[in-house]
Amino acid sequence: MNIKLSMHKLLKENWAFLLFALVLFASRSSFADWYLVPTGSMLPTIVEGDRIFVNKMAYRLEVPFTDIEIMQTGQPKRGDIVVFNSEKAGNRLVKRLIGEPGDRVAMFDNKLIINGEPIQYEDSDNGLQKTEQLDNVAHIVQFMPVAEARDNFAEVIVPEGHYLVLGDNRNNSADSRYYGFVPAIEIQGKANKVLLSLDPKNYYLPREERFNQPLI
Repeated sequence: MNIKLSMHKLLKENWAFLLFALVLFASRSSFADWYLVPTGSMLPTIVEGDRIFVNKMAYRLEVPFTDIEIMQTGQPKRGDIVVFNSEKAGNRLVKRLIGEPGDRVAMFDNKLIINGEPIQYEDSDNGLQKTEQLDNVAHIVQFMPVAEARDNFAEVIVPEGHYLVLGDNRNNSADSRYYGFVPAIEIQGKANKVLLSLDPKNYYLPREERFNQPLI
């Protein structure tokens, strides 16, 4: 009886905080979230230590704390930066969406060919970086020299209900070249901007120039 009374008193005295916590976690589950990026697979777009804002309503609305879809709100598009829980990788990943369902995608010498059309690349002042044009999305990709880079693959067709993704740091990214196509159900949302950034190589001091920086 004393335990029940104590629990009742605890709930009565802290109901506002508990309600706030429930709403906060439900919101992060279904509406918006933030994700700390620990690796450099999306360099130079996203750097290690960036905390990115993820719009979880960009593609669908789900029942909080579940993967049950309430309604579809959009479709992932080529050029989007998507966050997904990869079953094959056993981890949450963030990558650039390259191929939509039905697309034919190939890569030769780190240059993409989509549906028979070579993607346009523009040189930059940095010899290891180029600007890649994916439909209306122009972004910088990086090509660091590494041994046995997976910079070529024969044409593949993206199956229905799946997507092909790559990291912007092309020769240093575990993506669809390693884990295959990403099922649509694994995609959690679209990354829109960097909320804040802490430099792990410099005592986690803030990189103020990256605060609130748009990603697309």
